[in-house]
Amino acid sequence: MESKSSGSPATFIDNLVVPGDVVVDLSSMTNQTIKLGGGLRQDCDAISVMKAGKLRFSKPNKYWVETSQKRNFLIDIKGPALAFLPVLAFEGGTRRNIPKFEAGTLLYVRVVKANPGMNPELSCTDASGKAAEFGALKDGYMFECSTGLSRMLLSSPTCPVLDALGKKLSFEIAVGLNGRVWVNANSPSIVIIVANAIMNSETLSGVQQKIMAEKLLQKIQND
Repeated sequence: MESKSSGSPATFIDNLVVPGDVVVDLSSMTNQTIKLGGGLRQDCDAISVMKAGKLRFSKPNKYWVETSQKRNFLIDIKGPALAFLPVLAFEGGTRRNIPKFEAGTLLYVRVVKANPGMNPELSCTDASGKAAEFGALKDGYMFECSTGLSRMLLSSPTCPVLDALGKKLSFEIAVGLNGRVWVNANSPSIVIIVANAIMNSETLSGVQQKIMAEKLLQKIQND
């Protein structure tokens, strides 16, 4: 397929694109012929993406989307662009042992590269190549908070609200610097208590966090 344009989508070349991304606006360009390969289509004056992958270019004028589904997972990390997780970025990862995830799977990952103008690269291993705590987070409940609160939850020593809850309740928690928090426990009521306590703690002092957590814990005992 050929379209008329006056420039190239240089800012997108070799970057990850997803369906709906507009890589060329023909309405603002003078005549120049470009060839569209797989993964791209023309909608009126817009050249848009039909499948996720990397936008590629070959001289003199051909553009196409190279699918990354066999090599990378595309991950929403609440950033300005999708991040990519290589299929080998897992402990013991090989091309014969590629993990399978359904769309919407919640993953606890580490950002290994984040440069301006490039999609961030992720990993499900620590610096030594071990899985550690990284990987899929099963069951539980995920909610979003401010990045300031997430930093407080990750602080050392343990923040007062988690310290108070942890002395009385058994639960798992994973906190991302992007403001996403995952909580899991044997009882849904404990998950709700922990999630509510965390969300209520952002504007409280350390002492106030402990008092609030103790009140919630007292309510559980009374019930």
